[in-house]
Amino acid sequence: MSRMGLSQGEILALWAVLGVAILGLLYAVYLARQILSKDKGTPEMQLVWQDIKAGAQAYLRTQFRSLLPLMGILFLLLGLSVLVVPVSPEAVETFCRVPEGLSRQELMQYACSNATWWIAAGRAFSFLLGASFSFAVGYFGMLMAVEGNVRVASAARRSFSEALTIAYRSGTITGMLTVGLGLLGGTIIFMIYGKSAPDALLGFGFGGSLIALFMRVGGGIFTKAADVGADLVGKVEAGLEEDDPRNAAVIADLVGDNVGDCAGMAADVFESFEVTIVSALILGIAITAQTGVLKWILFPLFVRAVGVISSIIGTYLVRTDDEKRDAMGAINFGYYASAVISVLGFGLVSYLYMGGDWRPFGATVAGVVLAIAIEKLTEYFTGTEHSPVQDIADSTRYGAATTILSGLAEGYESTVWQALVIALSIGVAIFLFHGEPYVYILYAVAMTGIGMLTMTGNNVSMDSFGPIADNAGGIAELAGLEEEAIKVLDELDAVGNTTKAITKGVAIASAVIAAVSLFGSFFTDTNLVLERLGKPLLESINVADPLIFIGLLVGGTIPWLFGGLMIRAVSRAAGEMIAEVRRQFRIPGLMEGRVKPDYARAVEISTQAAQKELLPLGVMAITVPIIVGLLLRAEALGAFLAGLIVSGQLLAVFMANSGGAWDNAKKLIEDGLHGGKGSEAHKAGVVGDTVGDPLKDTAGPAMNPMIKVINLVALIIAPMIVRFDRLTPPVLLFLLILLAAFIWALRISKRPVRYDVEE
Repeated sequence: MSRMGLSQGEILALWAVLGVAILGLLYAVYLARQILSKDKGTPEMQLVWQDIKAGAQAYLRTQFRSLLPLMGILFLLLGLSVLVVPVSPEAVETFCRVPEGLSRQELMQYACSNATWWIAAGRAFSFLLGASFSFAVGYFGMLMAVEGNVRVASAARRSFSEALTIAYRSGTITGMLTVGLGLLGGTIIFMIYGKSAPDALLGFGFGGSLIALFMRVGGGIFTKAADVGADLVGKVEAGLEEDDPRNAAVIADLVGDNVGDCAGMAADVFESFEVTIVSALILGIAITAQTGVLKWILFPLFVRAVGVISSIIGTYLVRTDDEKRDAMGAINFGYYASAVISVLGFGLVSYLYMGGDWRPFGATVAGVVLAIAIEKLTEYFTGTEHSPVQDIADSTRYGAATTILSGLAEGYESTVWQALVIALSIGVAIFLFHGEPYVYILYAVAMTGIGMLTMTGNNVSMDSFGPIADNAGGIAELAGLEEEAIKVLDELDAVGNTTKAITKGVAIASAVIAAVSLFGSFFTDTNLVLERLGKPLLESINVADPLIFIGLLVGGTIPWLFGGLMIRAVSRAAGEMIAEVRRQFRIPGLMEGRVKPDYARAVEISTQAAQKELLPLGVMAITVPIIVGLLLRAEALGAFLAGLIVSGQLLAVFMANSGGAWDNAKKLIEDGLHGGKGSEAHKAGVVGDTVGDPLKDTAGPAMNPMIKVINLVALIIAPMIVRFDRLTPPVLLFLLILLAAFIWALRISKRPVRYDVEE
């Protein structure tokens, strides 16, 4: 590493960062051993748990096999993409023997195949590393959530505090895998590639984002197909309880909580975690190229290491006692403890390493404040103790129509305040680096994202806590546990609903910040090629130019297209599930409890439905930015990304918050408000929840990885668009192939919804 110009102290600090990443993974192993040592309860509980475990594992195995061919193709394409455009001057300087004293401009023109092959291999294999880490976080996190749920149900028979500890620490395993693998991958790539790391890190970020998109979309479709079928037929038509064992979709619903909320959310946050590192390093290297000072590159890695340590301490502090039974207070205490430790750690790193420049420290603190502000806003619009959810619950007295309208109103309003908070945090970055070149401001935005995701370990723990508690409650109901245990699990489930909603809000905001910093990286990489070709640099985007404005408009439409297609996919899958549950209800003896439903068939329906939707949506996410770039050129592609980010953020927040508010309004009624379960208000609340479910658990969360996948594809292909700025016959042929692929994917995703109600 000495060839990078690092001092001995900086080299030791980098090894310490690597050690912290490994420490996070060892903490996850320690917690896993602790959880697995707990008992799994009665034989009846274990029978239910085995069905959930088998369904979750079968789904992810099927998904992994279906994605392998696409991963292989993209591995080759990413390696070949480096051969089209000359590598960066940093790569030439790192991997070639160049004469002393060459200027940056001379390095740009220096021919060296060694650097090209190093970067080609690095980008391709980093893509596989990012994809593998993202899948591993989702798979092993889900596996530990499944191992935890039956143990939480068993612990609920003994102690509230023990049940809380097992549920939260089962989720913490996922959180520590997220931060540990994210920091490990980024640090290893930097240690190998040094100042040329961004060329390889693009592959790392793209691999993680693409797998996150597939796991979010697939898991969301799976869980909502099962949930809608279970609710509309089981609750509304048959009048059954939430987890009645006669409902064929009930196991699929519990499986869906794990593959959607645990695996999908973990992969989603993991890719935000790594993408912010990618963008911060790209922008840090751009500043280093101007100043010759390496601290701008290393500071993000040091900050990330502080975050891992603070998450270990904060998550371990989460505990309560059987007298207080304050689960939310315990979780918040751990979260705020991590925040305080992080800020103190940031200050120490800034003091010791940044040489009195406190501006990057200010940006990271702004990120921590942003995370807390988003948490409070989301809690206000989705929590049962606040007026938005209470107003929706009141509106259920007048029917389903008013329930839907009031939920829409609250969802629309919530987008305004979250957007303003994000805008304020970007304004802080502008204030901190006022008067500096724009690359410093974009770097500050990236550091805000890193600061915001400092408590990633806590956020993922909070998110996984929800489905673990929900699954534990389902196991208790299906196994016929005593009333006191079910009451404990209901309390934990109510807290879990709030924590899930909060973490969705944080995930969306972090996705926007990550996308904005990637947007800055787009300018940096595009200008690198423009500089090499002797063309004017791209300093801004002129939306007054009609061609550029077209790019802005097209970018704004993409989230709506994806949202519509994903909701249509849920509707298709739910139609199949509804027909299956109705068919099984007509089996002689099933409603009397003499015949067991075919749970496996319902799991199979959700699995197959989810897999059918993945490839078309992935093809569209990859082809759209390339088509726009080839047709409208680089500046319009930048406008396209701006439209995508703004539109995607607003739509994602609306869907997540309105869906969460409808869900909690229904739960208020189920707790006894306005007549409780079985009342007309309850039926209206179930309809509202059924409408909101695909919004908050499928389409809304999938916006996060979709936005970043498109941004990363644009970042990878931007240099090629600048280099090949004319529609030559080969480029035109490539464009026609992309258009054909996009049209095929769109037609597949728009196939009609058919509800087979006659059996």
